[in-house]
This record gives sequence, structure tokens and C-alpha cells, in this order.
Amino acid sequence: MRDYLANEVRNIVLLGHAGSGKSSLVESILYFNKVTDRMDRTSAMDFDSEEQKRGQSVYTALAPIEWKNCKINFIDTPGYFDFYGETAAGVKVADNALIVVSAKDGIETGTEKAYETAMENNLPTIFFVNKMDDEHADFHAVYDSLRKEFGEKVIAFEIPIFEGEKAVGSVNILRKKAWFYNDRTNAKDVPENLVGTVDAYYEQICEALAMTDDELMESYFEDGEFNQDEIIKGLNLAVRSGEVVPVYCGSSLQQTGIERLLDLITEFFPSYAEKGTVTAYNGKGETVELKTDESETMSAFVFKTIVDPFVGRISYLKVMTGVLSTDAQVVNVNKEANEKIAQIYSIRGKHQIAVGKLFTGDIGAVVKLSATQTNDTLAVKERPVYYAPIEFPAAMLSLAIWPKSKNDEDKLSSSLQRILEEDQSARLENNSETNELVLYGLGDQHIDVILKKLKEKYKVEVTTTQPTVPYRETIQSKVTAEGKHKKQSGGAGQYGHVFVDFEPVDSEDMVFEETVFGGSVPRQYFPAVEQGLRECMLKGVLAGYKVVGVKATLTDGSYHDVDSKEIAFKSAARLAYNQGMPKAKPVILEPIVKADVIVPEDFVGTVIGDFNKRRGMILGMDMLPNDKQRVSAEVPLSEMMNYATQLRSFTQGKGNYTQEFVRYQRAPQEIMDKVILDAQRRKEAEQ
Repeated sequence: MRDYLANEVRNIVLLGHAGSGKSSLVESILYFNKVTDRMDRTSAMDFDSEEQKRGQSVYTALAPIEWKNCKINFIDTPGYFDFYGETAAGVKVADNALIVVSAKDGIETGTEKAYETAMENNLPTIFFVNKMDDEHADFHAVYDSLRKEFGEKVIAFEIPIFEGEKAVGSVNILRKKAWFYNDRTNAKDVPENLVGTVDAYYEQICEALAMTDDELMESYFEDGEFNQDEIIKGLNLAVRSGEVVPVYCGSSLQQTGIERLLDLITEFFPSYAEKGTVTAYNGKGETVELKTDESETMSAFVFKTIVDPFVGRISYLKVMTGVLSTDAQVVNVNKEANEKIAQIYSIRGKHQIAVGKLFTGDIGAVVKLSATQTNDTLAVKERPVYYAPIEFPAAMLSLAIWPKSKNDEDKLSSSLQRILEEDQSARLENNSETNELVLYGLGDQHIDVILKKLKEKYKVEVTTTQPTVPYRETIQSKVTAEGKHKKQSGGAGQYGHVFVDFEPVDSEDMVFEETVFGGSVPRQYFPAVEQGLRECMLKGVLAGYKVVGVKATLTDGSYHDVDSKEIAFKSAARLAYNQGMPKAKPVILEPIVKADVIVPEDFVGTVIGDFNKRRGMILGMDMLPNDKQRVSAEVPLSEMMNYATQLRSFTQGKGNYTQEFVRYQRAPQEIMDKVILDAQRRKEAEQ
């Protein structure tokens, strides 16, 4: 593969619903270009063992090809929402989007999400209606639904030719020529029964092009049609600006529609160089505009990391400016660390192709960088700039994980660290209150893949439980309690005697004071009393949860000249705690979170009704673009443990949410009873 300059590179991210055939389409393109010698969706793209078991993409994969003096980097992304972190990384470095739609299934939730993602990132977009070989394929129904859902800028550039129920060829609207699958090299005239349809679609294209440029509009109204040069000019403007979204069709399995799809990509999709400039940031956080060509100083953005047990760390990157060369000395701007580029690769699926350089806009990988991770920027020391990070979706579904054996315990932390280095859409939390290691993912399949990788790649086995809700305890009334510790067993004895007032206070921590008068408890024992009480506050008297909002005042007591010791007063404080706290009207506090749910307007009523069932309180609703609404509510954390999965279920995958802790509040009596009963059962099980 030769070197390609910025204006010769096209970076295309494949988006769409799971099962629409994205990976199969890339495999078909590779086979069509004689890059691979067989048509098999697992030979180049879905090569990971977990992908093969599931029959779907889990990770983003790269597939560069050469086509008519251009290099096209296809970025194949998963369609399932649990793996959207991988999709976000692919979108970050793409300059264009190819959305694959099933001719049988039509628009699905993943199609809507794909189009929304493409528009949010201002990516020129093509729809490819795949699986035209399916007996239930209905191109025109799919096309009509695309225009209804996404607007009249969605325009057919190619339509199928049917004989009975079977697609036997296709007509290119722009050229007004037909190709038949049994004779792919020779163009034919449009079949008579399709002439009217083709003319109507051609008229749609012309009308859309006329709206993109004043000269074209004037020419169209004067002549009633465009010449070929005007068509090309108009399409270049319209596709690049997003005012026209072409629709092509074909079959990845039957190798149909591939050639003209590639022609469209190279002719009308913009290269990265056409941006002209890209925004970066300097050390002060100020924006810097850099030229998107080879004359600029080098900078490269790392969008994906793989930790290979044999090769080490593999960093996937896009050269944002300048030229990245082998043996170059660069700086990781985010980590302020020097790095050396040992070898540069072009990545095709699982295969690494050594190259000497990568030019502006191109995508590849480097190995064995010591400090560099996903979202880091490599640059030259003379101009250390960095780029905005990938915005990964928030991981909300959680599981507590426990090592199965001592050997697993020793390896668990380091293995998880490597996995999370690869997958930054997951996160890990070590909860000090519940003593649990909690793994957060985008969904149950996401977490399942992480645990499978933990077992198969790192040989670490774990068990999982639902995370413990970190309830807390407090008191509602003031009490005075006495604690006397007296021990005599021959020789030196122990003696400590205290009176402590316990009362509610507005504080997250225990507040300790002393009002001892006349030296009834010597000052040197105050810290021991406080320490004893603080240790007790870690486990409440109702269910063993941390106690908050308590003021403890040491008011009186007594001591012995010989037998009083710190440990004795610490024990006396514990006795006072055990005597007094149950009498102070203790209650359970439950954590409350604020949840912000974004859903299409049709699901707002369902979301509100569901929150009511979860003891939630609706705070408000906000209108958002694209007929969506944000529903904000405060809900007990215990009611949100599996919300990520359930929200996806009752919104057909169209809803997403974030949540954050707000406060603790008193739990209702029935919840308190349940929490206390669960604590008693755990205690009995441990015994």
C-alpha cells in the first residue's frame, strides 16, 4: 500500500442497527477489491472470539482499501447499544458516515440512533439499503420510510430491478443506466417499466441540487435540467453540506452495488484535508487552529487502545496534522511524557501492515508506547497541542464482583485495569462503605463481555452480586447513656466510666464535644472516648450501616488512679453507644439520586409512570431537539439498580439516562423493615 496524502484519504464510519450487515458489507468490499480471498464476515472484521460466539460486532475494527487513487479507511462499529463506547470512538475519527439499513427490516432503533449520531457530528452521510437478495426485501418501502423519518434530503441514487420477487439488477439514477447481476460490466438502458420511476427520482435529485447554489438554481429554472458538470458540482456541494443524503442499494452477500458505492464515496465524500483547519488546544487551554495538511506540525489523536499479551499496548490513532514517521520523537501532551514511535502500522481487521509514514487524515496504529492511552494526543515538542476527548456514554448498570480464589484476588485489580484501559466506556468503583468492587457498564451484554475477557484472556474468575445499596443510619431524639468498663483479673485492672449525650445534628460526620467539669474524666482520655465512638458509628444498631448526623457529647464519668487506661475508656464509650443509640429513635436513611432521562416524546408518559412506581418525584421536563424530552426526577437509588436494562426495554432502545447522587433522606417504614430484615438474614448466613 503506497503513501496517501490528506486529499486522497476518505474516513468512513459504518453505522446502523445490529444485524443490518455492516461487517458483511465491509467484508464484501474487501473481497471485491481482492484484499481477502473469501467472503466470510469473521475472516477480517468480526475476528474476536467473543464476536464469533455472539454473531455480532463487539469492537470497532478498521479496513483500509485502495480505490481509484484514493485510500478509503472503513471504520466498522458495533450496532448494539451495549457497545456504543466503541462506536463513539469510531465516530470521533470519521469524516463521513455510511448507514447500513436492512431491505427486509427497514428503519430500526439503531438506524435512528445512527442518523442522529451522524447529524450531531456533521458527517456527510450515505444510506446503503443492504440485503436486496432477501426474498422479503422491499426497497421502495424502506426508501419511503427513510424520507418520512429523516426528510426529503434523503434521495435515491440507485434503485433495484425486480423480476417477480427477485432483485436481478439495479438502475443508477444519475447515469440513467441499468446493470444486471448476470452481466455486471455492461451498462444497459433503463427497463421501460422503470423509466417513469427513474425520471421522478432524477427530478428529486435536481430539485435538491438547485437549492444548494444560486447559480445552479438559476440554471435549473432557465433550462429545466442540469448538464453532467452541473450535476457533479451540485452533488459535491450538497453531499458535503449534508443537504443531500444519497441512498444506494445492493447485497453484501451477492457482491452487488459495491462498485458504484465506492465510486460515490471517492467522488462526493470529502477528504479530511477539505476541512482546511482543525481546532486543538494549547497548554493554557486556549484554542489553536491548525491546517489539515502535511505542511503543518505533526499531531495525532489516540482513539482506541488494545492491550495485547504478546505485542503489548497497541495505540490506534488518526494523524490530525502533519506527518507521523517511524523513529520520530514525540511528546504525549496529556501525560507530559516523551514517546518514541518504533513502528507504524496500517490496520486491517486483525492484520497489521507495516508502513513507514502516516500522512494527515490517515488512520493507523503504533505499538509499545509507554504512557499513552485512549484520548491522548501525540505532538512535537515545539508545538504541544491536544484535542478534545471522546465523549463516552455514561455507564450506569452495575454489578459487584468478587474473586473466586486467592489467585484470582491477586490478579483481579491489574487485569481489570488493562481491560478498562481498552474500554473507557466502563468504569470501576471501590466502595469503601460497602467494601465492594463495583463494575459499571452500558448494559448486561457489555458487562458480560468484560467478565468473559477477564476469564479467557487474563484467567481470572469472579462471582457477581447486585451491589449493596449504601444505606445510612441516624437518630431522631436526644438521649443520655452511661458506659462503665471495669475489669479485674489479677494484677493490673481496667477501669473507664463515661456519660455521653447523643443527639441529632446536621452533619455528614459525627460531631464530638466534651463538657466534663471538675476532672471527673481526665483530658488525656478524651481522644480514646472519641475514637471508641467513631469506630461504633461505622456500624449502626439497626442494620449495621454507617451512622451520620449524630452529635456525641462527653458530659461526665469517673476514673481510677491505677486501673484507668485509654483502652478502658474506649470500651466504656462503646458500652454507652450500645446502650444509648437504640433509645434515640434510630432510623434508616436511603440515598436519593437525580435521574435525567432523554426519550422521544412518545415515551414520556411511560417514563413518568415508571418513575411513580419507583417512588420517584418528577422535578420537571424540558423539550429537546429532534422531538425528544428530558424528564428529571429524584428517585431512591435502590429503585434504580437495573434501570439501564429496563429503560431500554420499555423505550425500544431509544431512551438513555444519567444519574447523580443528591442526598440521603429517611426511608419509609416498609423499606426500613425490609433493610433491617435483610441485614439480620445476612448476619445469620455469616454465622
